[in-house]
Amino acid sequence: MTRSRTTRSVVLSLAVLSTLAAAGCGSSSDDPGSPTGGGIAGSAQKDSGAATDGVIKIGLLSTLDGAYAALGQSANQGAKVALVNAGATLDGTGDRDGITGLSIGGQDVELVIESSDATPDAALAATRQLVEKDAVDILVGPLSGDEGLAVKEYARQHPEVTFVNGTSGAQDTTLRDPAPNFFRFTTDGAQWMAGLGAYAADDLGYDKVVTIGEDYSFPYDQVGGFMAPFCADGGTVPDKIWVPLGTKDFSSYIATIPSDVDALFVALGGADVLNFTKQLDESPLAGTPILGGSISVDGSVIEGLGDRAEGIISAGPVAALDTPEYRAYADTLAATFPDAPPPGLFDVGYYIEMTATLDALDEVEGVLDDGHEALNAALTSLQLETPVGPVELDENRQAIANNYLFEVRGGSSELIETVPEVNQTLGLDRDEYIAQPANDRDNPSCP
Repeated sequence: MTRSRTTRSVVLSLAVLSTLAAAGCGSSSDDPGSPTGGGIAGSAQKDSGAATDGVIKIGLLSTLDGAYAALGQSANQGAKVALVNAGATLDGTGDRDGITGLSIGGQDVELVIESSDATPDAALAATRQLVEKDAVDILVGPLSGDEGLAVKEYARQHPEVTFVNGTSGAQDTTLRDPAPNFFRFTTDGAQWMAGLGAYAADDLGYDKVVTIGEDYSFPYDQVGGFMAPFCADGGTVPDKIWVPLGTKDFSSYIATIPSDVDALFVALGGADVLNFTKQLDESPLAGTPILGGSISVDGSVIEGLGDRAEGIISAGPVAALDTPEYRAYADTLAATFPDAPPPGLFDVGYYIEMTATLDALDEVEGVLDDGHEALNAALTSLQLETPVGPVELDENRQAIANNYLFEVRGGSSELIETVPEVNQTLGLDRDEYIAQPANDRDNPSCP
């Protein structure tokens, strides 16, 4: 099918939804032993960025291996919903299945899928495969924070390829020394905290909060995003605790937390949240209020914490909005992938990034033989109406978008506040913000 001009809306017609429901019945098995990670086997190679052979190749990079494999599966589902919305037919519903039937500007679109395990080395290896061997024109990904920093540096060396982020949330992927051919239509890990620090200080009246997070770039930015407004409003953070991913025994860390803290900001994920909270409540600090990071209070965590989850305040970029865009996306996701969970951070993020890619390609009618000049200009000026609100880019090609505050009530996260148009410096003066040290183990600081 030839992709027609769009109005950059994600609303789907009932006819398209019927097609998606039919497509969702098919499946094919993944081949984890494939040397290229699946996607399109044996596709012809060409010079990156040329698209002179009548084919536009889009590489899709997510974490289909390792501890984040389930997140990678969700990411690929979101990206494929965008492709089907544009007119593609899925080869199957497997993680590594490709597409057929989509053309833009008279050129067929091929999807080439690669996987990492959320480590920078694996992400770079997959990126090299996509760019240097599969000769993709555009790469959408990666998923995790440290991966994004590595891919940004690689993108700088390959101006003939356009790079569009997945859900990698490391702030410095775009804030400091960005690559001119790297675009991010999702907000970063610090932006995902917008509103939470001020709410803790002003609405909850917290003066002293200790943070705990896993020891890598994404939690650094989550903690930094919480602390910037919290400290500006007079709050103090006497200690920041960093733990290895997958920590089982938190007792030695809990023992260092002052007894007079008002709350704990927890930037942990999955089992780490459950283990930490259980051990916290077996200590003298039992019942200490918790503020949650963006991946710290999902459905499985709420279920695992039971009554302890009640009242937890968290923040993040994805909310179940009562809008046509959200409802259309949720319906399409369910029709295309019947076993998929409700919309979440990773599938929605990849959906937005792939939608932006396709809209920009459509705007330039698939022209890529100008060194991607027209495509990159179209991406830069693109404005989207997404399932989670409007998105536009700043001067560093970084998303400005809404963020949301939630409170766990009755076993589910309920939306309590919308923070509109969050920019990358969280509303603070840009020059002053960038002049500060990057978020890390030590910065920011307000003991």
